[in-house]
Amino acid sequence: MKLLASPTSPYARKVRIALAEKKIDCELVEASPWVKDSIVATHNPLGKVPVLILDDGTALYDSRVIVEYLDTVSPVSRLIPEPSRQRIAVKRWEALADGMCDAAVAIVREAARPAKQQSGEAIARNREKIERGIIDMAAELADKPWCNGEAHSLADIATGCTLGYLDLRHPTVAWRSEHANLVALFDKLSKRPSYSDTAPPPA
Repeated sequence: MKLLASPTSPYARKVRIALAEKKIDCELVEASPWVKDSIVATHNPLGKVPVLILDDGTALYDSRVIVEYLDTVSPVSRLIPEPSRQRIAVKRWEALADGMCDAAVAIVREAARPAKQQSGEAIARNREKIERGIIDMAAELADKPWCNGEAHSLADIATGCTLGYLDLRHPTVAWRSEHANLVALFDKLSKRPSYSDTAPPPA
């Protein structure tokens, strides 16, 4: 298998952490969807990373589909619980985390436009999504050791990747100063090799 991924993409990092936690060997191919003639669009018509290319040439995308696939091919470290209620809870965490990343990436892309073409309204709207998401994450986590209760899961991976991306691209978002429980979770996750080995390079 091959994984097309950008080292700064929180979605690609989610898959890379899942691969490490599941102990699945996979070749990493660094690829940016933003460069001309990128190979990403060849395998994903949406032109987004990550893309997992299976041995038979099948391409899987997006990160949610890839992680769910990986969780079925190895019994090691189940990331998505089988009981339906717990499964939905974990997927809800993932949806929240991915949505916050969508908003964070949208701000980055908007800020990269010429100043006269930028939409302050769009930036503010996406910033509000992030801030509401952080509040919801902190409330849902409460005093639990892990996002879904007693065990590390995809919920923690998605949350950790989102908080890491905020540190990378949006250091003014004050999640660290306002939510000690998220800080404790993030620090615990950062000690796992799967997280430390996939940390994005400094901005």
